[in-house]
Amino acid sequence: MQIKETHFLAEIVQNRLIWASFASWGIAQLIKIFSGVLKEKRFDFKWLLSTGGMPSAHSAGVSALATAVGLYCGFNTTDFAVSAIFALIIMFDAQGLRQMTGRQAKVLNRLMEDIYVKHAVKPERLMELIGHTPVEVFMGALLGISVAFVIMTL
Repeated sequence: MQIKETHFLAEIVQNRLIWASFASWGIAQLIKIFSGVLKEKRFDFKWLLSTGGMPSAHSAGVSALATAVGLYCGFNTTDFAVSAIFALIIMFDAQGLRQMTGRQAKVLNRLMEDIYVKHAVKPERLMELIGHTPVEVFMGALLGISVAFVIMTL
């Protein structure tokens, strides 16, 4: 078996499927940052990599990847099937399991308040907005599909 010499880094940089996915994720994060600045009238560095919020960057990234794979390889291919199922699992996790984690954090925060208020101790609050609502996931998916169509048709 002969190994083909390639410039793998150049090929990765030129891969529009990767660019579609990263661009969608980045645009979703920028939307969350701008909306946070408008709402809070300040900038917070944790918004750069925070989870939760509108639109879902997870959904945007994986739906862009699945769409780009479909446009590149065809929508009736194994490649698209694998990427579409992967996207559905990620979006389900972003909305379902992570949302439940956020609900548990709210309950724990209330318990901590009940315990520590009497002693005037201010505990760190657990992150309550870990997961996404179904609307956030849907809007992230729409963003990802749109960005993939734009990048793949350039």
